[in-house]
Amino acid sequence: MNLLRHETSPYLLQHKNNPVDWYAWKPEALEKARREDKPILVSIGYSTCHWCHVMEHESFEDERTAAYMNAHFVCIKVDREERPDLDQIYMEACQLINGNGGWPLNCFLLPDGRPYFAGTYYPPQSNYGRPSWLQVLQRMAQAYYEDRDTAVTQAKKLTEIIAGSGTSMLRDMTEGMTPALAFSPVTLQQIFAGMRERFDPENGGFGTAPKFPGAMSLAFLLRHYHFTDNAEARRHLLLSLNKMVRGGIYDLLGGGFARYATDAAWLNPHFEKMLYDNALLVSVLSETMLKIKDDADLQTEYRLYDSAVRETLAWVKREMTSPEGGFYSATDADSEGEEGKFFVWSEQEVDEILGDDSKLFKAYYDVTEGGNREHRNILWRRESLADFAAKKGTEADALEEKFAAQREKLFAEREKRIRPGLDDKILLDWNALLCTAYCKAFHAVQKEEYRQAAVKNINFLLNNFRKDEEGAFFHTYKEGQKQYDAFLNDYAFLIEALLAVYQITFETRYLTEANRLCAYVIDNFLDKADNLFYFTSRRQKDVIIRRKDLYDNAQPSGNSTMAGNLQKTGILFGNEDYKQLAARMLVKTKESTERFPTAFSRWANVLTDTVYAPLEIAVTGPDAEKVALDLQRYFLPAKVITASTEARDDFPLLAHKPADDTYIYVCRDYACDAPMRTVAEFLEKYAPKHR
Repeated sequence: MNLLRHETSPYLLQHKNNPVDWYAWKPEALEKARREDKPILVSIGYSTCHWCHVMEHESFEDERTAAYMNAHFVCIKVDREERPDLDQIYMEACQLINGNGGWPLNCFLLPDGRPYFAGTYYPPQSNYGRPSWLQVLQRMAQAYYEDRDTAVTQAKKLTEIIAGSGTSMLRDMTEGMTPALAFSPVTLQQIFAGMRERFDPENGGFGTAPKFPGAMSLAFLLRHYHFTDNAEARRHLLLSLNKMVRGGIYDLLGGGFARYATDAAWLNPHFEKMLYDNALLVSVLSETMLKIKDDADLQTEYRLYDSAVRETLAWVKREMTSPEGGFYSATDADSEGEEGKFFVWSEQEVDEILGDDSKLFKAYYDVTEGGNREHRNILWRRESLADFAAKKGTEADALEEKFAAQREKLFAEREKRIRPGLDDKILLDWNALLCTAYCKAFHAVQKEEYRQAAVKNINFLLNNFRKDEEGAFFHTYKEGQKQYDAFLNDYAFLIEALLAVYQITFETRYLTEANRLCAYVIDNFLDKADNLFYFTSRRQKDVIIRRKDLYDNAQPSGNSTMAGNLQKTGILFGNEDYKQLAARMLVKTKESTERFPTAFSRWANVLTDTVYAPLEIAVTGPDAEKVALDLQRYFLPAKVITASTEARDDFPLLAHKPADDTYIYVCRDYACDAPMRTVAEFLEKYAPKHR
């Protein structure tokens, strides 16, 4: 065994028996490289990465290859989910050198950590013009030991480019920009127009294959439809959600969404399930349910989304929740060495399990003898159940009852199969995203279990990830062991989750913690020169560059999330500095959000809430908490809500408001309209579409 045997990451533990002398990214490895004047080979991947497994088997388990690696390099294995900061830096080096990237990411560094070459997967023998892994190793060793000046020059250039990337264009594009110009409905129309150019009008979603869910872009369409009545935004939102929930990307038997589809129609997924994807999709599905719940024409969609939320959170509870209340990270695409084997079916298997009653099931779920994926079948629904039932001359409700029983039979049989691998590390940022999703699902579904899961999780995170009393947290946790300083995303998503949990409990300790963490993030992550946050804390010393991550890609950016957090926390605590910082951040990114809306989609959501000015809602009196929860059963995206059964002056929105009876106050900049007594009155005046 090598030193990875001491780690907790499933990905690193997969490599503990390799003959390569792997280190984790720890001080002893970096010091060894400096002391012995050796280049560093850092190999980055994650536990559910198919080609990472392939390269391990082909090269890292090979004695001859491992001997060469050990002799000429200090070899470090990195789980990209444990160290996203390193992955960002060295992936950018790979993209600069090759024009593309991916995992496994293999990067060659000077002893001080600066990259001089990077690539992805290399085969054990050269083919199709691609060198073998051993040839790459030999060339990189030669470059360092025999042509050091060239390697140093290359590393210097790459590092300079990486250090200046990301935010350099923002400075030029925001000259003379003011909040009055940035925060207008015209800006939102331009963002929508840019997003519309990426619509797939036939299959929903954005762009072509491979197809990612784009949950944050869908959340923008929901808000744009809500505030402007834009029919095209509504149509594409519902089309996209319908196609995904009915598609192969959704696990129709066990719940949960796969990471992406390899085709445009959402049939053929890459079968790994990531916690963050499911968190973001549960959030947008829950919000959409709140919006459409009273629309008689959309009850088919409402029921479809309701089932997806319930089934996905059932999967989380069943397979992804630790006894302590934390959430695991991912499940693998592969089982028994084959991608998707756990999830697909032959027609014969379906016939044997369902018996003579399988004909309608096979017709609806597209099960055929030839299969729809490599001679096997992925269960999916080409059309709505109502349309299918009409064609068959039967009632949709009766058909769904029958299909539900058949799905249970298939699920029970599937449970006997060898399961895909589980990545059971617990990450602060991904957990916080799902905690927020549970809160939104509670508002939509009104299931007490969801509130309890959110509260248990937020308390688990606060109790187990805290590093010191100054406000620092760790990023990863497993079996009592926590490590790696938390990153911007950890704090941003945790603050967001604290605000969300407050809105289902009205325990002010969660607000106080959110406010304290906002101050900590400003002190330790903010670049005051350009009003944006670094991804790493000023305390962290083991990276060559402090980058700023602005893009909302598979996950929201910490910067866009902090802009929203600062807006809300600024209102709740009367902190004008927070609100002004959020405004400056939005101004800085306004033109990029217009030009690249699907890459800045959470920025677009925060900008939408800013343009339409959050409702400041305070509820006081004996029934304050019940009434506040009732209000949140309606879609009110731009809102900040507080509730108290007692009169109190420690929060601006609650100050000087009596609590002898139950009152609802709606304020703008703390100037409040006349109080109301009922939710119906509130809806009549502030949300007439929900009457």
